[in-house]
Amino acid sequence: MIVQTINLTKRYGKLVALNNLHLSINEGECFGYIGPNGAGKTTTIRILATLLQPTWGEARVCGHVVGYESRKIRPLIGYVPDFFGAYEDMVVQEYLEFFASAYNIVGKKRTQIVGDVLELTDLSFKRDSLVDALSRGMKQRLSIARVLLHDPKILFLDEPASGLDPRARIEIRALLKELHRMGKTILISSHILPELADLCTSIGILERGELVYQGTVAEALQRARVGTVLHVMTPDDQEKARQVLSQLKGVESTQIRDGMIVLNLERDTNDFSFVARAMIQNDLRISEIKQEEVNLETAFMRLTKGIVQ
Repeated sequence: MIVQTINLTKRYGKLVALNNLHLSINEGECFGYIGPNGAGKTTTIRILATLLQPTWGEARVCGHVVGYESRKIRPLIGYVPDFFGAYEDMVVQEYLEFFASAYNIVGKKRTQIVGDVLELTDLSFKRDSLVDALSRGMKQRLSIARVLLHDPKILFLDEPASGLDPRARIEIRALLKELHRMGKTILISSHILPELADLCTSIGILERGELVYQGTVAEALQRARVGTVLHVMTPDDQEKARQVLSQLKGVESTQIRDGMIVLNLERDTNDFSFVARAMIQNDLRISEIKQEEVNLETAFMRLTKGIVQ
């Protein structure tokens, strides 16, 4: 287990940012950390990155205890915060060489490594550009390039796609997929839930400093599924159709919403052909019939209570 927390708690006076957090991440995972603003995501990541001390409890990274063995942890991790500090007088290559020297990477090896991470992050064509003149998306890629210089085992990314335009988000996601394919363990916090569903092997949902769910995306979707929901559209009398369908065995409730008849079927109902048959038998035409999908946003809403600090 590459990351583990036991009763991890962080207090700021009376405010409890983390409350007895038990979190575990296996090596090679891409772990999505989800929660509303103020849930404790950034606090968790800063503790794991050895930038904060917990009030009590324990956090381990690569087997080392945060606080007692932080010097052993730091060479093994890469931390990308949710903001980028400006370096007005540096160009991209100088910026990376500066940080490479901080890791005692010197000479030809430093030149080679800087060139490699520039190529990996698709920034080679910007090597002579001023850092402060880069777009936000390119600054985020440069920030990731910076933490790859020393080849860390695990990456901690705090809202890396926040504030990016759609193209920049796609590019960041593609880069993270490539890093995961290369064997990096990644912990990424984000509020862009569809992108996490596409990227992550497992997720954790945090609310008010407490972990309310940890597992795979598929398991989260299954837990969020409370039954089969159908959307039926007809050009005929909607109220008449709703009344017909509400009488069917297996239909728990019906309503008309956004021009569609919404049917809540009994749990574990997989065959809903009886709905179409009932419509046809009552001379009601069908324009569209589809099953409501449960996505990660739906799962998040159903697994949390909407409580904030």
